[in-house]
Amino acid sequence: MPTALDNTLVAIMDQLVKPEMPFETVPFDRFGVQIPAFKHAPPTLAHYFAHFCNEHKDKVFLVDGDCRLTFGEAWLAATHVAAGLEQMHGVKPGDRVGIAARNSANWIIAYMGIIMAGGCATLLNGFWSGEEIAYGIDLADCDLVLADAGRAKRFDGIGHSAKVVLFDHDCDPATGLAAIWGDGDTAMRMLGQLTPDGMATILYTSGSTGSSKAAWSDHRGVVHGVMSYVSQSAMAKLYMEGKGEDVSQQPSTLIAVPLFHVTGEVPLFLQSYAIGRKVVLMPKWDAYEAMRLMEAEKVSYFAGVPLMTYEMASHPEREKFDLSALKSLAAGGAPRPVEHVTKIRKAFPDGFPLLGYGLTETNGVGCGNLNENYLAKPGSTGRASRPLVDLAILDDDGNKLPQGAVGEVCMRTICNFRGYWKNDEATEAAFTSDGYFRTGDLGYLDEDDYLFIVDRKKDIIIRGGENISCIEVEEAIYAHDAIAECSVFGVPEERFGELPAAVFYVKPGQHIASEDLRDFLLEHIAPFKVPLLEHIWQSDDPLPRLGTQKIDKRTVRKQFADDPIGA
Repeated sequence: MPTALDNTLVAIMDQLVKPEMPFETVPFDRFGVQIPAFKHAPPTLAHYFAHFCNEHKDKVFLVDGDCRLTFGEAWLAATHVAAGLEQMHGVKPGDRVGIAARNSANWIIAYMGIIMAGGCATLLNGFWSGEEIAYGIDLADCDLVLADAGRAKRFDGIGHSAKVVLFDHDCDPATGLAAIWGDGDTAMRMLGQLTPDGMATILYTSGSTGSSKAAWSDHRGVVHGVMSYVSQSAMAKLYMEGKGEDVSQQPSTLIAVPLFHVTGEVPLFLQSYAIGRKVVLMPKWDAYEAMRLMEAEKVSYFAGVPLMTYEMASHPEREKFDLSALKSLAAGGAPRPVEHVTKIRKAFPDGFPLLGYGLTETNGVGCGNLNENYLAKPGSTGRASRPLVDLAILDDDGNKLPQGAVGEVCMRTICNFRGYWKNDEATEAAFTSDGYFRTGDLGYLDEDDYLFIVDRKKDIIIRGGENISCIEVEEAIYAHDAIAECSVFGVPEERFGELPAAVFYVKPGQHIASEDLRDFLLEHIAPFKVPLLEHIWQSDDPLPRLGTQKIDKRTVRKQFADDPIGA
């Protein structure tokens, strides 16, 4: 049955979407289907920046080391960048302008300036090698790339199509962004020219199944993705007010995930304009430094990969910091091991762990599992985000499956991307004929419409006709106290077709032999799901990760299964 929190949140959202209310919806035609859109959403990201930077102009917006900029100062700096891009570099509406740099205030101002000049902000993965960056530049047909010195050095001398302009992370935007700094009315003129259908962003898929694809979105999709999160924040604020909590302080968030990833881009930095939220940036993750910044800046909301919140919760100096302002600790990109959820709740008694589910192709929008509901169902990504998300579990032919049946998780929403740049075949395969995006995840909806992800569709191990969930085996491995990281995948075998295999990395100061881990697994999951001893490998180093911070299963498989250590 729905919980009391479920019912309360439904009632609040019902009020927010009524006619003349902030999140009233109207029908929008796509794929020949009427889907909901926000009636009052800004038409483009440029309009979104203009409106909310003016509304919150005197509030602190960006905190980057000693640099502090208000919303008004960020807007003014971005108008100079927009003018410089047009006048000095010939940027025209629709041009793909890449950003290849670490997180900083100037990264954000560069992003704003690209949009306000009419360009398409193309977010190159800052963790890529030089060859990968050059590939991403050419894939998106970038005309111009704004890069910091570290990234530019990686792809220096590697052939690509773009003009490269350097910028740095100097606290004064006029200095750090001098090479793209101009004067003029570009930003204001573009407000009269840009349309919701114009290209806004290109983000790259994680590349876990081969070369990355460039997912492009129009302004309508990105703005609605952002406003979907804003509607959830409005719902949460009204809920907290209803409980008598003081929500008068300016909200604040710490961004420790890459801005080129959809989590850093949409729910974190882009949403912050609408809700007047202070953004505290840290260029490199460190749990101790994160807690220091959280205390100093009274951070109220944090979102990162699951490992980040767990590292803070288990840090030996956790009690040194006053983190009472921190009310929400969200995670995305991967499920948290169940035991982490209760540990985080105990370590942060003034806040709740949360879990979100969304993809690059959905502009981060999907499901959310909140507060006590997450504690009750820690294995679920939660319910579909109202009022925009139409969530369905489909079979291979696109037919809807009944409640409880496992199939492909699919989402139909105006927030979805429009396609993969220069890849019509992949774009067509990504959508059903009536507009559902195929996520590639397998899952089911329980009796309360909570989504449970079973596995990646392509990562199911089929052992002699038996399906084995990689996630299930990984969760069993994580249940051992010594395990810090693990990855489970299939390896070919003549008799059964496939067998499960696992790679694990232990916590500092801990030890467990592969034999002991296998014995532990045999106590908790069916024997056919447990890897044979020769298919369990211990890594001496943390497992490699993609730019999204998910474990790079493809690289792990190649490193251990193709050339297994100790074989």
